[in-house]
Order: sequence, then C-alpha cells, then structure tokens
Amino acid sequence: MTGSDSNAVAGGLARHIPVLGRRVTDWLGVRGDGLYIDATFGGGGYTRAILQTPSARVIGIDRDHDAIAGGAALVEAARGRLELVEDRFSNLAAIAGNAAVDGVVFDLGVSSMQLDEAARGFSFRLDGPLDMRMGRDGPSVADVVARAGERDLAAIIATLGEENRARAIARAIVRDRDQRPITTTRALAEIVARVVHPREGAIHPATRTFQALRIFVNDELGELACGLAAAERALKPSGRLVVVAFHSLEDRIVKAFVAEHSRTPAGSRHRPVVAAPPPTFQVLTRRPEIPDEAEIAANPRARSAKLRAAERTEAPPRDASVENLLPRLPSLAAVMRGRS
Repeated sequence: MTGSDSNAVAGGLARHIPVLGRRVTDWLGVRGDGLYIDATFGGGGYTRAILQTPSARVIGIDRDHDAIAGGAALVEAARGRLELVEDRFSNLAAIAGNAAVDGVVFDLGVSSMQLDEAARGFSFRLDGPLDMRMGRDGPSVADVVARAGERDLAAIIATLGEENRARAIARAIVRDRDQRPITTTRALAEIVARVVHPREGAIHPATRTFQALRIFVNDELGELACGLAAAERALKPSGRLVVVAFHSLEDRIVKAFVAEHSRTPAGSRHRPVVAAPPPTFQVLTRRPEIPDEAEIAANPRARSAKLRAAERTEAPPRDASVENLLPRLPSLAAVMRGRS
C-alpha cells in the first residue's frame, strides 16, 4: 500500500508499504537459501522484505506488465536472487517447475499503484477510461457494462459487490447506455450515485459496484481458487502459505480452502469409514490476523485486511475441483456474447 519504506533492501526505496508486512514474513519463516513465491508482486514490498534475509530467493509473479517493468531495478540489485514473471498466479506451480518452494504469499485485490493511475480506470476518484483490467487483455469493464444483460449486471453487482441496490443500479446502467456509451469512470460513478444515497460518513456510493465489476472482469475469485490449489502443488513439506485478503468473498474462499484441506473426514458408527485423502495443510492462524490501530492510522487502506497462514504437510496434493469455492455467476465469455 502507499507510503515509503526506509528499511528497504537494495533496489531503492520501496514504492509502497505492504500491509501486515512484518507478520507476513514472520509467518513465512523466511530463511537463508529458501525459495519463496510472491504471487502478487505489485510494488515489491513483500519481495523486498524477503530479500533482506541473506541468500533467500524470490520468484515474483504479476499479471500487470507495469508492475513487472517497475521491478527491473530490484531484479538487478538482487543479483540473481529475484526472478520476475509476467503471468497469472494461477500458473505459479508451472512457473516454479520442479523447484522446492518454501513459501507462497498472496496479497489480494487491486494495488495502490493501479488505483492511483487514472488511465487504468480502477478508481472513481480519478476520471479515466472505464478499464480495470489487471493484465490489459480481454474485455474491459466498459465492454461488460455495454453488453451485459440487466439480470446479469444485477447478479454481478449483488454477488461480488454485496450491494443491496444492485437491481436498481443495473436498471440505471441499462437505461443510460441506451442513450450514450458508458466509457469513463466518472460516468459510471455518477449513474450509481443517482441510485445509491449513502449515509453521512459512509463509503462512496459507487465503491461496491466498481469493486464487483473489477473482480468480475479479472476473474479474481477464480484466479484465487486456482492459485491456492497451485500453491498446494508447489509447496514442499513444511512450506508456508500466507494470504492477505481485503474482501469478504476472498477471505471466505481462503478460509474454506484451508479448512477443507486441513482436515480428514471421519466415519461414524452409522456410516463406514470412507477412504479420504490425508490433510495437505495444517492451519497456523485459527483466527485471521488483522492490522493494529497504528498501521490503520498510517495506511487507511489496510483497515479491511485479514491474514491467514497454513503449513504444507507431507501428503500429496489433492486433485480436486475448486468450483465449489466460487459463487454462481455467468462467465465473462457468456456475458460478452450479448445481453439477456
């Protein structure tokens, strides 16, 4: 998140302070000669912290080309201890290959750098093109707003934004786009603001709608579920998984994944014992860790963060579907085929 880090390692001052940074590295248990995957490189805050341990190595992954390009100086300063890969973190197991990975960290959601760049279209604070694509490939939010049916728009906004006024917002979007294309962040924010009237001191009325459309166009929940499964395959026994989530749906997926993969179903006298896969993780944080008041005061964007950590067991990875972790919504491809 935004700020500077006076304790940054070689490569210059960090462009942001990572949320719960000290606790992330503590839970990772960073050690010399260990290999760690920073699955959401962003501004490189967690990577810098890991590299402060001599001989520790990092593979940083980000689907955002700007984030990878921005890390070039850190790669050079790390002298062979850092590799950056422009890709989705759902592919992290393939990226790691046969390497024994000691830890994987995810810092979910949108980065401060993305929010603060008007041209990326992530924020209603700055007028810009209605884009929000993290990787800049595939349909943008403007494309979704132009083509999605009212029912699908309402489902997306209600489910991924947890917005009570989703139907009214979807109806207003459809009504306005029939008059003129909705192509800027300001235009969409103004449409939502006409429908949602917040109480004094509440969040901006467009917050939940922007969040929902961003999550949808980037398939963030699908990526998360697949990324967790990929981390299970990549981590060696005793390797650590650490996830920092900012959205209730993200945290719910992380909690459900770790819970499911850390227990073995038991039989009973009424049912025979079934053959079940052994646990692949041991939970380390029974309750999520959250920022303290000092961190929130220094960085208000940290206020909703929740950290969960787990340790890999010696059991082989499970070959299980992650679809049960995801909410039921139309696919992006289906939405782009036309209005319904």
